[in-house]
Amino acid sequence: MREDEQAARALVERARESGLRLDREGRWWHEGDPVRHAGLARALHRWIDLSPDGRPVLRLDERRFADFDCEDTPFVARSARREGASFALLLSDETEEALDPSTLRRRGDDLLCRVKQGRFAARLARQAVYALGDSLRDGPEGLVLESGGRTYAITP
Repeated sequence: MREDEQAARALVERARESGLRLDREGRWWHEGDPVRHAGLARALHRWIDLSPDGRPVLRLDERRFADFDCEDTPFVARSARREGASFALLLSDETEEALDPSTLRRRGDDLLCRVKQGRFAARLARQAVYALGDSLRDGPEGLVLESGGRTYAITP
């Protein structure tokens, strides 16, 4: 690769470095300071996408994206509520979607699921886990969720 091409690539990579960090609780930080503007934090959450190699990025348009440091999962299920025989999750981007119980997984003390049509992992915050309440129980092979007349094993 020619020297000018290397310099151009280095410039693009530096431009992608946003100084943004998404912490484990779904809070945004910029260069060590919290992002306090609620509208900006909402926008950042809504810009989360995946790069071609599968890592979370902030999608600016079809061709451009910015990197950010993601401490845990790109989304947090902040709360849950029962809707008939199923559950709805309130996500960190302030959208709501149905919990797909077949995607629930355990990671240490955390519960994770897939959101956004299965594209992203989300960690269930303690409040969301508590909202699942009596539907969560110990089964013969570990933790299970009972929902819609079915029992879903929650595997590691």
